[in-house]
Amino acid sequence: MSKNWSGDVTEHSHALALEEGVFSWDDPRAIALSLKRSAEASRERKASPFQSAMSMLNFYINRAGKGLPKERREILERAKAELREVFGR
Repeated sequence: MSKNWSGDVTEHSHALALEEGVFSWDDPRAIALSLKRSAEASRERKASPFQSAMSMLNFYINRAGKGLPKERREILERAKAELREVFGR
């Protein structure tokens, strides 16, 4: 396994086809809706659309780690709440 396995997953995973730059957007609801669309459209995911979308969001946050600016982390954390809402959870 390579040292940067997570970068390889992000680049080569086909589980979700994400819109370009989705994690850099400033609107948590727009991020959530985009992840929802991607998860529902995917035929390669192994979990439910909600689980897949939340996993991808968590994966991105965790991969960024301490290098993620506070403001960006707050937007992405709000996107988690929006994701729950758009999936009715």
